[in-house]
Amino acid sequence: MQSISEMIQPIKWHSEQLHLLDQRLLPLQQVWLGFDYPEDVSNAIREMVVRGAPAIGVTAAYAVVLAAREAWNKAGINWKQAMIEPLAKLAASRPTAVNLTWAIEKMTAVYLNQPETYSAEAALLEAAIEIHQHDIRSNQTMGKLGADLIDADSTVLTHCNAGALATGGFGTALGVIRQGFADDKIKHVYVDETRPWLQGARLTAWELMQDNIPCTLQADVAAAALMASGQIDWIIVGADRIAANGDVANKIGTYSLAVLAKYHQVKVMVVAPLSTIDWQTASGKQIPIEQRPSSEVTHVANQQIAPEGINVVNPAFDVTPAELINAIVTEAGVVLSPSTSTMKNLHKQN
Repeated sequence: MQSISEMIQPIKWHSEQLHLLDQRLLPLQQVWLGFDYPEDVSNAIREMVVRGAPAIGVTAAYAVVLAAREAWNKAGINWKQAMIEPLAKLAASRPTAVNLTWAIEKMTAVYLNQPETYSAEAALLEAAIEIHQHDIRSNQTMGKLGADLIDADSTVLTHCNAGALATGGFGTALGVIRQGFADDKIKHVYVDETRPWLQGARLTAWELMQDNIPCTLQADVAAAALMASGQIDWIIVGADRIAANGDVANKIGTYSLAVLAKYHQVKVMVVAPLSTIDWQTASGKQIPIEQRPSSEVTHVANQQIAPEGINVVNPAFDVTPAELINAIVTEAGVVLSPSTSTMKNLHKQN
Protein backbone atom coordinates (compact mmCIF):
# COMPACT_ATOMS: atom_id res chain seq x y z
CA MET A 1 0.00 0.00 0.00
CA GLN A 2 1.28 3.48 -0.82
CA SER A 3 2.04 5.76 2.10
CA ILE A 4 0.59 9.24 2.35
CA SER A 5 3.99 10.59 1.33
CA GLU A 6 3.60 8.87 -2.03
CA MET A 7 -0.10 9.56 -2.54
CA ILE A 8 -0.22 13.19 -1.36
CA GLN A 9 1.90 15.86 -3.00
CA PRO A 10 1.11 19.54 -2.54
CA ILE A 11 2.00 20.50 -6.12
CA LYS A 12 0.71 19.08 -9.41
CA TRP A 13 0.80 20.11 -13.05
CA HIS A 14 -2.01 18.91 -15.27
CA SER A 15 -4.35 20.27 -17.95
CA GLU A 16 -1.75 23.01 -18.61
CA GLN A 17 -2.32 24.43 -15.13
CA LEU A 18 -0.44 24.54 -11.84
CA HIS A 19 -2.50 23.01 -9.03
CA LEU A 20 -1.74 23.59 -5.34
CA LEU A 21 -3.26 21.83 -2.34
CA ASP A 22 -4.54 24.66 -0.14
CA GLN A 23 -2.65 23.98 3.09
CA ARG A 24 -4.55 26.67 4.96
CA LEU A 25 -7.58 24.36 5.05
CA LEU A 26 -5.89 21.14 6.15
CA PRO A 27 -6.59 18.82 7.87
CA LEU A 28 -10.33 19.49 7.79
CA GLN A 29 -10.61 20.05 4.03
CA GLN A 30 -8.58 18.96 1.00
CA VAL A 31 -9.08 21.67 -1.62
CA TRP A 32 -7.01 22.03 -4.80
CA LEU A 33 -6.61 25.45 -6.44
CA GLY A 34 -5.71 25.92 -10.11
CA PHE A 35 -3.41 28.69 -11.36
CA ASP A 36 -2.88 30.17 -14.83
CA TYR A 37 -0.96 33.36 -14.02
CA PRO A 38 2.35 33.94 -12.18
CA GLU A 39 1.02 36.86 -10.11
CA ASP A 40 -1.64 34.58 -8.62
CA VAL A 41 1.06 32.05 -7.72
CA SER A 42 3.08 34.79 -6.01
CA ASN A 43 0.03 35.66 -3.93
CA ALA A 44 -0.55 31.99 -3.10
CA ILE A 45 3.01 31.65 -1.81
CA ARG A 46 2.70 34.84 0.25
CA GLU A 47 -0.66 33.79 1.67
CA MET A 48 0.58 30.31 2.67
CA VAL A 49 -1.51 28.27 0.24
CA VAL A 50 1.78 26.44 -0.26
CA ARG A 51 4.61 26.64 2.29
CA GLY A 52 7.87 24.94 3.12
CA ALA A 53 11.08 26.01 1.39
CA PRO A 54 11.41 23.07 -1.07
CA ALA A 55 7.71 23.22 -2.00
CA ILE A 56 7.99 26.97 -2.57
CA GLY A 57 10.96 26.33 -4.88
CA VAL A 58 9.08 23.73 -6.92
CA THR A 59 6.03 25.99 -7.09
CA ALA A 60 8.19 28.88 -8.29
CA ALA A 61 9.61 26.72 -11.08
CA TYR A 62 6.12 26.04 -12.41
CA ALA A 63 5.22 29.73 -11.97
CA VAL A 64 8.03 30.60 -14.39
CA VAL A 65 6.33 28.35 -16.96
CA LEU A 66 3.13 30.33 -16.51
CA ALA A 67 5.09 33.58 -16.75
CA ALA A 68 6.60 32.50 -20.08
CA ARG A 69 3.19 31.65 -21.49
CA GLU A 70 1.74 34.99 -20.38
CA ALA A 71 4.77 36.92 -21.67
CA TRP A 72 4.59 35.25 -25.10
CA ASN A 73 0.85 35.92 -25.39
CA LYS A 74 1.31 39.58 -24.44
CA ALA A 75 4.64 40.53 -25.94
CA GLY A 76 5.45 38.00 -28.69
CA ILE A 77 9.12 38.13 -29.62
CA ASN A 78 9.73 40.60 -26.76
CA TRP A 79 8.67 37.96 -24.26
CA LYS A 80 12.01 37.80 -22.42
CA GLN A 81 11.73 41.46 -21.40
CA ALA A 82 8.16 40.82 -20.28
CA MET A 83 9.39 38.10 -17.89
CA ILE A 84 11.31 40.52 -15.66
CA GLU A 85 8.44 42.06 -13.69
CA PRO A 86 6.46 38.89 -12.83
CA LEU A 87 9.62 37.06 -11.76
CA ALA A 88 10.64 39.98 -9.53
CA LYS A 89 7.24 39.80 -7.82
CA LEU A 90 7.62 36.04 -7.47
CA ALA A 91 11.05 36.39 -5.86
CA ALA A 92 9.68 38.88 -3.32
CA SER A 93 6.79 36.68 -2.15
CA ARG A 94 8.74 34.95 0.68
CA PRO A 95 12.19 36.54 1.23
CA THR A 96 13.68 34.04 3.71
CA ALA A 97 13.20 30.79 1.77
CA VAL A 98 16.26 30.67 -0.49
CA ASN A 99 14.81 27.79 -2.55
CA LEU A 100 12.50 30.38 -4.11
CA THR A 101 15.31 32.43 -5.67
CA TRP A 102 17.30 29.27 -6.41
CA ALA A 103 14.46 27.88 -8.53
CA ILE A 104 13.89 31.19 -10.31
CA GLU A 105 17.60 31.40 -11.17
CA LYS A 106 17.60 27.83 -12.50
CA MET A 107 14.58 28.52 -14.66
CA THR A 108 15.92 31.89 -15.81
CA ALA A 109 19.05 30.18 -17.12
CA VAL A 110 16.80 27.90 -19.17
CA TYR A 111 14.70 30.61 -20.79
CA LEU A 112 17.64 32.90 -21.51
CA ASN A 113 19.07 30.11 -23.66
CA GLN A 114 15.91 29.87 -25.76
CA PRO A 115 15.38 31.74 -29.06
CA GLU A 116 13.13 34.78 -28.89
CA THR A 117 11.29 33.66 -32.01
CA TYR A 118 9.06 31.21 -30.15
CA SER A 119 7.73 30.55 -26.66
CA ALA A 120 9.98 28.77 -24.15
CA GLU A 121 7.00 27.23 -22.35
CA ALA A 122 7.75 23.61 -23.34
CA ALA A 123 11.45 23.81 -22.41
CA LEU A 124 10.61 25.48 -19.10
CA LEU A 125 7.96 22.90 -18.25
CA GLU A 126 10.49 20.12 -18.79
CA ALA A 127 12.91 21.91 -16.46
CA ALA A 128 10.24 22.48 -13.80
CA ILE A 129 9.22 18.82 -13.83
CA GLU A 130 12.87 17.84 -13.36
CA ILE A 131 13.23 20.22 -10.39
CA HIS A 132 10.08 18.65 -8.91
CA GLN A 133 11.24 15.07 -9.41
CA HIS A 134 14.76 15.85 -8.22
CA ASP A 135 13.33 17.20 -4.98
CA ILE A 136 11.48 13.95 -4.32
CA ARG A 137 14.58 11.85 -5.09
CA SER A 138 16.67 14.08 -2.84
CA ASN A 139 14.19 13.72 0.01
CA GLN A 140 14.32 9.94 -0.23
CA THR A 141 18.13 10.01 -0.14
CA MET A 142 18.12 12.35 2.86
CA GLY A 143 15.66 10.07 4.62
CA LYS A 144 18.12 7.20 4.44
CA LEU A 145 21.16 9.27 5.42
CA GLY A 146 19.37 10.83 8.38
CA ALA A 147 17.91 7.55 9.61
CA ASP A 148 21.39 6.04 9.67
CA LEU A 149 22.34 8.52 12.43
CA ILE A 150 19.58 7.38 14.77
CA ASP A 151 19.82 4.53 17.29
CA ALA A 152 17.09 1.90 17.48
CA ASP A 153 13.93 2.64 19.50
CA SER A 154 14.49 6.38 19.59
CA THR A 155 11.91 9.04 20.40
CA VAL A 156 12.14 12.29 18.46
CA LEU A 157 10.63 15.76 18.47
CA THR A 158 9.85 17.78 15.34
CA HIS A 159 8.78 21.40 14.86
CA CYS A 160 6.65 22.94 12.09
CA ASN A 161 6.01 20.78 9.01
CA ALA A 162 8.87 19.47 6.90
CA GLY A 163 7.00 16.58 5.34
CA ALA A 164 5.46 15.68 2.00
CA LEU A 165 3.37 18.85 2.21
CA ALA A 166 6.44 21.10 2.54
CA THR A 167 8.31 19.56 -0.39
CA GLY A 168 7.77 17.98 -3.77
CA GLY A 169 6.90 14.80 -1.84
CA PHE A 170 8.14 12.49 0.98
CA GLY A 171 9.65 15.26 3.10
CA THR A 172 12.94 16.42 4.60
CA ALA A 173 12.69 16.11 8.40
CA LEU A 174 9.62 13.90 8.06
CA GLY A 175 11.42 11.96 5.34
CA VAL A 176 14.03 11.00 7.94
CA ILE A 177 11.28 10.21 10.43
CA ARG A 178 9.40 8.08 7.89
CA GLN A 179 12.54 6.17 7.00
CA GLY A 180 13.54 5.89 10.64
CA PHE A 181 10.18 4.43 11.57
CA ALA A 182 10.35 1.94 8.69
CA ASP A 183 13.83 0.90 9.86
CA ASP A 184 12.73 0.46 13.51
CA LYS A 185 14.93 3.37 14.51
CA ILE A 186 12.08 5.65 15.64
CA LYS A 187 9.33 4.40 17.91
CA HIS A 188 7.51 7.67 18.68
CA VAL A 189 7.33 11.26 17.44
CA TYR A 190 6.40 14.32 19.49
CA VAL A 191 4.96 17.15 17.40
CA ASP A 192 5.12 20.82 18.39
CA GLU A 193 1.90 22.64 17.52
CA THR A 194 4.01 25.46 15.97
CA ARG A 195 2.36 28.79 16.66
CA PRO A 196 1.04 30.92 15.13
CA TRP A 197 0.14 29.00 11.94
CA LEU A 198 -0.10 25.63 13.73
CA GLN A 199 1.71 23.74 10.96
CA GLY A 200 2.60 21.01 13.45
CA ALA A 201 -0.92 20.56 14.76
CA ARG A 202 -2.64 20.83 11.38
CA LEU A 203 -0.13 19.30 8.95
CA THR A 204 2.59 17.22 10.61
CA ALA A 205 0.20 15.43 12.96
CA TRP A 206 -2.05 14.67 9.98
CA GLU A 207 0.78 13.29 7.85
CA LEU A 208 2.10 11.07 10.63
CA MET A 209 -1.34 9.73 11.47
CA GLN A 210 -2.01 8.93 7.82
CA ASP A 211 1.21 6.88 7.80
CA ASN A 212 0.30 5.23 11.14
CA ILE A 213 3.46 6.54 12.80
CA PRO A 214 2.89 6.84 16.59
CA CYS A 215 2.84 10.52 17.51
CA THR A 216 1.83 12.92 20.26
CA LEU A 217 0.92 16.58 19.78
CA GLN A 218 2.06 19.13 22.36
CA ALA A 219 2.03 22.88 22.90
CA ASP A 220 5.31 24.52 21.89
CA VAL A 221 5.95 25.60 25.49
CA ALA A 222 5.88 21.95 26.66
CA ALA A 223 9.15 21.11 24.89
CA ALA A 224 11.43 22.00 27.81
CA ALA A 225 9.59 19.76 30.26
CA LEU A 226 9.55 16.95 27.73
CA MET A 227 13.32 17.15 27.22
CA ALA A 228 13.87 17.34 30.97
CA SER A 229 12.00 14.04 31.33
CA GLY A 230 14.75 12.33 29.34
CA GLN A 231 12.39 10.94 26.68
CA ILE A 232 13.78 12.75 23.62
CA ASP A 233 16.80 11.45 21.68
CA TRP A 234 16.75 13.76 18.65
CA ILE A 235 15.13 16.99 17.53
CA ILE A 236 14.66 16.73 13.76
CA VAL A 237 13.69 19.82 11.75
CA GLY A 238 13.86 21.23 8.24
CA ALA A 239 15.29 24.57 7.11
CA ASP A 240 14.32 27.57 5.01
CA ARG A 241 17.88 28.84 4.54
CA ILE A 242 21.29 27.59 5.66
CA ALA A 243 24.24 29.99 5.71
CA ALA A 244 27.72 29.00 4.52
CA ASN A 245 28.88 28.53 8.12
CA GLY A 246 26.02 26.16 8.99
CA ASP A 247 23.72 28.63 10.76
CA VAL A 248 20.12 27.66 10.03
CA ALA A 249 17.01 29.78 9.54
CA ASN A 250 13.90 27.74 10.24
CA LYS A 251 10.39 28.22 11.56
CA ILE A 252 10.23 30.52 14.59
CA GLY A 253 10.77 28.46 17.74
CA THR A 254 13.55 26.27 16.32
CA TYR A 255 16.29 28.33 17.99
CA SER A 256 14.72 27.96 21.43
CA LEU A 257 14.44 24.19 20.89
CA ALA A 258 18.15 24.02 20.02
CA VAL A 259 19.11 25.98 23.15
CA LEU A 260 17.00 23.65 25.28
CA ALA A 261 18.48 20.63 23.52
CA LYS A 262 22.02 21.78 24.32
CA TYR A 263 21.18 22.03 28.02
CA HIS A 264 19.44 18.66 28.10
CA GLN A 265 22.04 16.88 25.92
CA VAL A 266 19.53 16.14 23.14
CA LYS A 267 20.89 15.97 19.58
CA VAL A 268 19.66 18.31 16.84
CA MET A 269 19.39 17.27 13.18
CA VAL A 270 18.58 19.68 10.34
CA VAL A 271 17.43 18.09 7.06
CA ALA A 272 17.38 20.13 3.86
CA PRO A 273 18.41 19.85 0.20
CA LEU A 274 21.51 21.54 -1.16
CA SER A 275 19.26 24.17 -2.75
CA THR A 276 18.49 25.48 0.77
CA ILE A 277 22.14 26.38 1.39
CA ASP A 278 22.94 30.00 0.56
CA TRP A 279 26.68 30.00 -0.08
CA GLN A 280 26.61 33.78 -0.62
CA THR A 281 25.50 34.34 2.98
CA ALA A 282 28.42 33.95 5.37
CA SER A 283 26.40 33.54 8.57
CA GLY A 284 22.88 33.61 9.92
CA LYS A 285 23.27 37.28 10.85
CA GLN A 286 22.84 38.17 7.18
CA ILE A 287 19.68 36.09 6.61
CA PRO A 288 16.59 38.31 6.10
CA ILE A 289 13.78 37.37 8.46
CA GLU A 290 10.27 37.73 7.09
CA GLN A 291 7.83 39.61 9.30
CA ARG A 292 4.29 38.30 8.96
CA PRO A 293 0.98 40.18 9.57
CA SER A 294 0.05 40.90 13.18
CA SER A 295 -3.36 39.26 12.69
CA GLU A 296 -1.67 35.84 12.68
CA VAL A 297 -0.90 36.40 16.38
CA THR A 298 -3.94 38.40 17.46
CA HIS A 299 -6.47 36.07 15.80
CA VAL A 300 -7.16 32.34 15.72
CA ALA A 301 -9.48 31.09 12.96
CA ASN A 302 -10.48 34.72 12.29
CA GLN A 303 -11.51 35.13 15.93
CA GLN A 304 -9.75 37.97 17.74
CA ILE A 305 -8.06 36.82 20.96
CA ALA A 306 -5.88 39.85 21.81
CA PRO A 307 -6.80 43.41 22.82
CA GLU A 308 -7.50 45.80 19.96
CA GLY A 309 -4.48 47.93 19.10
CA ILE A 310 -1.84 45.79 20.84
CA ASN A 311 1.65 46.02 19.32
CA VAL A 312 2.71 42.73 17.70
CA VAL A 313 5.99 41.28 16.48
CA ASN A 314 5.59 38.24 14.25
CA PRO A 315 8.84 36.92 12.76
CA ALA A 316 8.23 33.86 10.61
CA PHE A 317 11.70 32.41 11.29
CA ASP A 318 14.61 32.48 13.71
CA VAL A 319 18.26 31.55 13.24
CA THR A 320 19.90 28.65 15.06
CA PRO A 321 23.70 28.98 15.35
CA ALA A 322 25.70 26.13 13.86
CA GLU A 323 27.28 25.27 17.21
CA LEU A 324 23.88 24.13 18.50
CA ILE A 325 23.40 21.68 15.61
CA ASN A 326 24.77 18.13 15.63
CA ALA A 327 24.12 17.23 12.01
CA ILE A 328 22.99 18.83 8.75
CA VAL A 329 21.67 16.19 6.34
CA THR A 330 21.53 16.85 2.59
CA GLU A 331 21.16 14.62 -0.44
CA ALA A 332 24.92 15.00 -1.03
CA GLY A 333 25.93 13.83 2.44
CA VAL A 334 25.93 14.61 6.14
CA VAL A 335 27.84 17.38 7.90
CA LEU A 336 28.53 16.64 11.57
CA SER A 337 29.22 19.60 13.87
CA PRO A 338 28.64 22.12 11.07
CA SER A 339 31.00 25.07 10.69
CA THR A 340 32.50 27.10 7.86
CA SER A 341 35.21 24.48 7.38
CA THR A 342 33.01 21.37 7.60
CA MET A 343 30.41 22.88 5.25
CA LYS A 344 33.01 23.29 2.49
CA ASN A 345 32.75 19.64 1.45
CA LEU A 346 29.10 20.22 0.52
CA HIS A 347 29.94 23.41 -1.34
CA LYS A 348 32.16 21.44 -3.70
CA GLN A 349 29.15 19.32 -4.67
CA ASN A 350 26.65 22.14 -5.10
